[in-house]
Amino acid sequence: MDLFIRSEQQQSWLNKLQEKEDKFKNLSAQIDEQGIFPKENIEDLVHLGYTKITLPKEFGGEGLNVYDMVLFQETLASYDSNTALSIGWHLGTVGEIYEKKAWTPENLDFLAKEILNGAVVNRSVSEAQTGSPTRGGRPGTNAVKIENGWVLNGRKTFTTASPILTYFLTSAWVEEKQSIGFFLLHRDLPGLSVDETWNVMSMRGTGSHDLVLDNVRVEDTKLIELPDKKNPAKFGGWSLHIPATYLGIAQAARNYAIHFANHHAPNSLKGPISQLPNVQQHIGEIELELAQARHVLYSVASAYDDTDRRPYLTNEIAIAKHTVINSAIKIVDQAMRVVGAKSLQLTNPLQRYYRDVRAGLHNPPMDDMTIKNLAMTALKEDEK
Repeated sequence: MDLFIRSEQQQSWLNKLQEKEDKFKNLSAQIDEQGIFPKENIEDLVHLGYTKITLPKEFGGEGLNVYDMVLFQETLASYDSNTALSIGWHLGTVGEIYEKKAWTPENLDFLAKEILNGAVVNRSVSEAQTGSPTRGGRPGTNAVKIENGWVLNGRKTFTTASPILTYFLTSAWVEEKQSIGFFLLHRDLPGLSVDETWNVMSMRGTGSHDLVLDNVRVEDTKLIELPDKKNPAKFGGWSLHIPATYLGIAQAARNYAIHFANHHAPNSLKGPISQLPNVQQHIGEIELELAQARHVLYSVASAYDDTDRRPYLTNEIAIAKHTVINSAIKIVDQAMRVVGAKSLQLTNPLQRYYRDVRAGLHNPPMDDMTIKNLAMTALKEDEK
């Protein structure tokens, strides 16, 4: 990782995160086995000031960029994947909001003050009937106009970090405006509740439960975004926290496999299994996949942070996500081949990495959309 550290500030934050390494790693198995949300880990990160790193300096944050976030999130995920993915959604949401500045100055100031006081925010957009919002489905959640405000009803799925979110930035169909709008909803609003439905095999501790809205009333000012239907938002660089998390899982699997290879010495050998050609082949392939994925991810993050180069990005963010997730899956698979049947034991972290890393396939953008968009872009370029 030293190759990718570019500043003293980055090193300083990595040092802070490393102070939590043992604690987070020690809790990781329990979080997975019991399917519990890592609330204490998130509280530690809030106290560190980690939740305000992507808030611009002009609003009181640290103003760190996408590259910084990717670097830190990969490291954090190598300690505990659930903690990393949960806090990553907050970091990416905050970064995107203040980069676009599509909100009113008053609303931007309000949320910034809340974040500085420890608030955690995430978007809540997925629904059971529409699936991923990236596929264009209209939300079933609706907002009806009333005097001086709105009434919201609906149910959202995959609301990551729901146990500790202060604000849910929630999409709804606004009939009056014939548009999808986003409402900033505080968790204490009457009629707002979290239905603990998250019961999955991967990333079991992210608390991605259902958000239930039952006649939730909010004032006019809480309709905070009306995205441009003619120019739908593309995947921005802040979504790179997703592949960064899964690359961190792959790194953890790699570390385990190499340590195992160097120390596991069956009596059929005169030394550890690391001397065996087939084991070296697996490890070499792990290193190759890891290096390729990391260079793609950090190259794209760096290009996004460069405002002169950013306009030239087309499908690169989706390419980075696709490349990293699929490489991470291969890396964990190779690591399990090094360790053998022991990797299937429920006490072995590799079986957890194996389950967790596959969840990345179902985070946006999906592989099929990435491949299709690459093809369409190439075909359109040829027509010019």
